[in-house]
Amino acid sequence: QVQLVESGGGLVQAGGSLRLSCAASGRTFNGYGIGWFRQAPGKEREFVAAITWSGVTTYYADSVKGRFTISRDNGKNTVYLQMNSLKPEDTAVYYCARKSGTGSYYIGPYDYWGQGTQVTVSS
Repeated sequence: QVQLVESGGGLVQAGGSLRLSCAASGRTFNGYGIGWFRQAPGKEREFVAAITWSGVTTYYADSVKGRFTISRDNGKNTVYLQMNSLKPEDTAVYYCARKSGTGSYYIGPYDYWGQGTQVTVSS
């Protein structure tokens, strides 16, 4: 069974930090890129960051570049999203997803998704 499980969300003040984790089963994870997306209330889901299987190449939305860092530990089947200098506009449910096919990491396709973790940034 394919599973992606996010954790690490919570409530933080503006300027603070959080680290999200995306834990995957072995078959889900090995050989695949992983992306992070977020969806705020009343808004479309948007791309946040992604990382290739090797971890050599990363991609970021302009809105988080310089503040967020994506990384992965293939030995632990886990991808991380370190979020620093958080802003109220970063408030959203954050999802990780497995990249499939050969399309753009910014667009997809992504075929398996986690259930999401809530991040709330207070001003």
